[in-house]
Formats: sequence, C-alpha cells, structure tokens
Amino acid sequence: MNEVPSQSGADVSASISRLFVYPVKSCAGVEVAEAILTEAGLEFDRAWMVVDARGDFLTQRELPRMALIRPQLKHYEMVLRAPGMLALHIKLDEVEAPVRVRVWDDEVPAYDMGAVAAQWFTDFLGTTARLVRFDPEHQRASSRKWTGDVEALNQFSDGYPLLVISEASLDQLNEKLVAAGSGAVGMERFRPNVVLGNATQAGERSELSPHDEDRLDVLQVSTDQGVAQLKPVKPCARCPIPNIDPATALSSPEVGDMLQRYRQDARVNGTMTFGMNAIVLNGVDHLLKAGQAVEANLRFD
Repeated sequence: MNEVPSQSGADVSASISRLFVYPVKSCAGVEVAEAILTEAGLEFDRAWMVVDARGDFLTQRELPRMALIRPQLKHYEMVLRAPGMLALHIKLDEVEAPVRVRVWDDEVPAYDMGAVAAQWFTDFLGTTARLVRFDPEHQRASSRKWTGDVEALNQFSDGYPLLVISEASLDQLNEKLVAAGSGAVGMERFRPNVVLGNATQAGERSELSPHDEDRLDVLQVSTDQGVAQLKPVKPCARCPIPNIDPATALSSPEVGDMLQRYRQDARVNGTMTFGMNAIVLNGVDHLLKAGQAVEANLRFD
C-alpha cells in the first residue's frame, strides 16, 4: 500500500474521477459531471428496464445490441438513440399502465412506457420487448447477508445501489491484457457508478493500489452539502458483459479469461470479481461531483 495519510488520519485518500448513470438497465451508460445521491443510488440509475413479453428483464447477456442503445438525460426527458433508429423521447415525469415485472428473483411493480417505446425496442432488438419504469413507491432491498442491519434500496440494478471501481484496478487489468497480446479496454465495460482516482493531499500525491476498493471501509465523500458515506459491502461477481465491446456490441472472451486467471474471489465462492457493490449510509440528496475528495480507512475483517 502506497497511500499518503490525509490530515484527518484516514488510511486512504482518493477522489471521484468519473461518475456514470445507467438510466436503462443494460443499455449504454451516461458519464456525468455530477449526480444527485438517492437512497437507491444515483438519480435515474436503472430507473427504466427492458422486458420481454412475459415481463422478464432483458440484458446484454442475451442481447448484446443493447450496448448500442445510448441514452441522453435532458431536463425534462430522456432521449434514446441507436444505429438505424429515429430518436425515442421519453418524458421523465410520465408513465402509462401499471405492470408487474421480474428482475432476477424479484417480482416488482412498475409502469409500462407505452406502445411507441415498445415498438422502438422491439424493432431494434429483433424480439418482442417493452420499456418499463420502476415504481418509486416500492422498496426493493439489497440482501441483508451483505448489508447487515442496513436496508439498502435499489431500483432495477442487479442488487445494490452503487458499483465502485478504482482506476488502479483497471490499469492493472490492462497491463495484463496488453502483456498477453490483447488490447486495453475502457472502464465502460465494467459499468461502475463511482470511479476512484488518485488524490493530492498537502501537495503530495496519494496513489491507490489495484483493488483498494476491496479493502476499504466507509467511503467519506466531501460534498458541498456535507460528508456523504458510501459503504462497499459485496464484491461484484462478473458475468460475460465485460467481454462485450460497448462501441460495437461484439463479444470476445479475453477480458473474462484474464479475470479468471487472477480475480477468483473466495468471498463469493471463487467467482471472478471486479469492483465493489456499495450502499448509501448517509448523504441522500447530496450532489456527488467528479473531483470530490474521498477518504476511507482500511477494513480488516
């Protein structure tokens, strides 16, 4: 560990280097300069989801073309674009009929976004599909096995409000990929919400080590509204999605193969992991911004 202790005595000093919101589950993310923190993660993150005719969620695992659907968040609407398609405009404050949908093992209430959206997704994906929005009145909680006494809420995320990854972790992976004759990959493949970068304290640069996020206790984020507290709770088990190039939707196995070599994680029965799922302890309605300082102590458990 090469961290320079901060003036407050924290073990690790870092900064938020990038922020991402994924408005439609499994579609492309939106990199933002700032985002409001809610109890279910960043505002609008996984607020919408694509489902099949039965109401079961669809992802890039079976439909890699979803990576090519690019949302843009505007003041009153979300605009969706995809190759060969006219833009689809979705108002942020309107929904249509209530429905029941399934995400993993959870059946939850949602709102259908109407026939126009359904036809747009059906045409682009080549299979019957509808767009739905999470019902904000419903409380979908993360597993208490990992959150303990904290009730951590989600919308349509896989199971936790936030995903945190450090730049140092990606840098190490890319070094290994290049050494093996493969190309470097971007952070977008791993779909984080909060990316941690290095920080400068009292004129000295603090360097994160690869996968420091695995070892950190509560992240103390300095916002204009006070300190927001984010707690990494569960290693993020990786599926084949990181093998999909988000620019082309083409899949090749080198990323997953490399992770399999050095990221088998005993904490989740040997599954390969990359990044940490995190929950919100404090700071609802605070504004997270790229560049904000983050401090944390190391966890020894």
